[in-house]
Amino acid sequence: MEATADSRQPAIVLVGPQLGENVGAAARAMLNCGLTELRLVAPRDGWPNERAQAMATGSSREIVDRATVFGSTASAVADLHRVYATTARRRDLLKPAIGPRELAAEVREGAARGLRSGVLFGPERAGLDNDDVALASHIVHIPLNPTYSSLNLAQAVLLVAHAWFEAGDHPVTTGGPRSTTPPATAAELVNLFEHLEQELDASGFLRVVEKRGIMVRNLRSILHRAELREHEVRALHGVVSSLSGRRKDGRPVGRPAHRAEANPEDGEPGSG
Repeated sequence: MEATADSRQPAIVLVGPQLGENVGAAARAMLNCGLTELRLVAPRDGWPNERAQAMATGSSREIVDRATVFGSTASAVADLHRVYATTARRRDLLKPAIGPRELAAEVREGAARGLRSGVLFGPERAGLDNDDVALASHIVHIPLNPTYSSLNLAQAVLLVAHAWFEAGDHPVTTGGPRSTTPPATAAELVNLFEHLEQELDASGFLRVVEKRGIMVRNLRSILHRAELREHEVRALHGVVSSLSGRRKDGRPVGRPAHRAEANPEDGEPGSG
């Protein structure tokens, strides 16, 4: 099989992979199941990596060669509409937890509507940290023997990829009527999060330093669950700007009378 990226597939995003061999093995697992888009976030030993190339075989070497490298998890998922985080532990985040089969069904259903998805896998030793998980709308939990649930990176990738591959045997349904407005990308959501958090800091709502992190992550989880569309993100920017009296860049909000012809779905023009 030629390792050609397909936008209907989920991107596999390895965050902080520690060993090149594990990246190469993950690429083999991906191609076994027809997945070809590999993204890497700050690989510990740098990139390109000879050990990753040596571990990959045949066409899976093309996946390694074409892997894209990012400096942060946020930049790696910026163009995606749905982001899923694999984790062996339940976190103090209010996010729905699904299994690989549910993940596969959601990814295929979203792809039928033109949505791009990605799955995050954390470093081998400690997994994803809370800030990375906060970028995702769902947690993916792989059910295993509770007394021994340790997986290496390639095994975890294979289990998720195989669930996606198996789901291809079943027809994809798109559900009821949907908005024709494009869904918000991860980058647009992060921009909204930062705007809201900026004003909450300014108002003193997040003044307790010890609680700020968990409060911010929970607020992001709430907005993730809404599966916001582009026009809804713009509207929420407008709400935040109206309440604070200024846009995200600090410019004052003008009087509503000057924008009487604005589309009410667009929120505050230029507020993002």
